[in-house]
Amino acid sequence: MRVLLVWDNESESDLISMYLGVDGGEITVAVGAQQALEKTTVPGQYDVILFAINLPTTDEGFSFFKQVHLSDPATPMIGACQSQEVIRVARFMSKGMASYVIRDSSRDYVFMLKGLVESTVEAVHAARDQKLAQKLREEVDSVRKLQESMVPKDIICPSGFRVVGRYEPAQIRVLGGQPVTMAGGDYYDVFTLPDNTLVLLVGDASGHGMKAAMSIMIMHTLVRMIRTKQYQDTAAFVSEINGQLSEQTIVNDEGGFITLLYAILSPDSGELQWTSAGHPPPMLQDFTNNEIRPLGDHSCGGLPLAVSSSAEYETYVSILPPDMRLALYTDGLEEAFPENRGGSHTQFGAEGIKKVLHKTRSLAIEDVMQSLFDTSNAFTEGSGRHDDTSIVILERITNSSLVKK
Repeated sequence: MRVLLVWDNESESDLISMYLGVDGGEITVAVGAQQALEKTTVPGQYDVILFAINLPTTDEGFSFFKQVHLSDPATPMIGACQSQEVIRVARFMSKGMASYVIRDSSRDYVFMLKGLVESTVEAVHAARDQKLAQKLREEVDSVRKLQESMVPKDIICPSGFRVVGRYEPAQIRVLGGQPVTMAGGDYYDVFTLPDNTLVLLVGDASGHGMKAAMSIMIMHTLVRMIRTKQYQDTAAFVSEINGQLSEQTIVNDEGGFITLLYAILSPDSGELQWTSAGHPPPMLQDFTNNEIRPLGDHSCGGLPLAVSSSAEYETYVSILPPDMRLALYTDGLEEAFPENRGGSHTQFGAEGIKKVLHKTRSLAIEDVMQSLFDTSNAFTEGSGRHDDTSIVILERITNSSLVKK
């Protein structure tokens, strides 16, 4: 520990210096305020400053304290006073002095200094860490709220269809503290184009936190900028997004990328065009035959976005049945898992999604969404989903008797 000892008595300072440096501490001694000021020109060069408050008077000691504390407020300062000077300590403490010790005539206080110095430094660091953690929480919360503002509030659907969407960020569970809700890298959007086709998309940026959130914001901006362009198929749109994202260093720095599922529904024909950029395919629940299946397998997707500007993508076409639900989701849903199962690592998986859809076929679409989140979260046995999770559910029911139990 680097200690600056500012004292009014040279022989006593030698004793204190020897005692504080017994475990290899780096002790710098200054006798008097002027010498001390010459040794405090660089903020942060000491871990703590221990000083006598009378240099040689308490007024001069206070002047020294204010000057040093103003130039280096992060370094804790501990004052030492004679018993008759204790009443003057309040003046120092009110201006930011970290702690104090009373100098007794027998010099027994010297044996208290090492513990006092160490505990004071630890307390200051703990308070600083707590303040920093609070500031980070506030900054993350601001980014998270900005990200949540991108989520569509009022989804307008073609006649005969209903859509609900929901996003939940991951949480970091802090030992001995409150869980921190992180800014996340998930995203969904639903909007109608001028020709009445319905666009549905979900995206997932690699990693967590600020970088992932900023990557998603960039993609959201690009989608909104070019969505009115006339593309013949979904693959052309995804290729355009990929080309632009590949030029964004904030996205692809350190191997970053975004997975995306982009789909366009023609409501009259029930035709769904979709393209995957490294993303899980949609899950279809067909009420006419009680079948629940993905529209494709994981080979039906190109590279994630921002990996290669020349990546090629495929357009897949699926005809949706007249009575059905379609779930688009990020891998935070599939990959939910219990944290404390020894060596096993069982995920909620596609089978978990299918079970929930089957169990909730008679429920309202909002209740289906709630059940997917509740069931996957319960599957983790209290550890919570470790990844951001977004889900969009599209529903069309022309024959209500098909969804009865």
